[in-house]
Amino acid sequence: MPKERVTEIVEQLALPIAREAGVELVDVEYKKEGANWYLRVFIDKEGGVDIDDCTRVSERLSEKLDEVDPIPSSYFLEVSSPGAERPLKKPSDYERAVGHLVHVSLYEPWQGQKVYEGELTEYDGESLTVSFAVKGVRKTVRIPVEKVAAARLAVEL
Repeated sequence: MPKERVTEIVEQLALPIAREAGVELVDVEYKKEGANWYLRVFIDKEGGVDIDDCTRVSERLSEKLDEVDPIPSSYFLEVSSPGAERPLKKPSDYERAVGHLVHVSLYEPWQGQKVYEGELTEYDGESLTVSFAVKGVRKTVRIPVEKVAAARLAVEL
């Protein structure tokens, strides 16, 4: 079964379990690393998740996966927080990230750059506006969403 199909099925199974546990389903990954396959489910909530949240979701999801059996081969199930550099994938992720530092990678250069890191100052569903400094000068760029290959929260060091 294709990886994309596995993640779709697992997302459908995990959504009600996450809601019931009082957490948000952030992302689902199914990938091979070395000889092993990993099914990673990322959850979050206001104030962050703890080990009890992860355990609760993992146990319920594991039961559901055994019941439905959408993955024919063996794999490791991991349920965790997305971390400080949480990916931005859904419109609600971008809306929540307004006012925060983000790292945005593009499919192709936009206004001379393929990567932008700065404050996400606006998101309207069609584009995102990032404010950043270049040699001490503040600049702003408005990027169409379809140009974004990947985006995540960034941590200022």
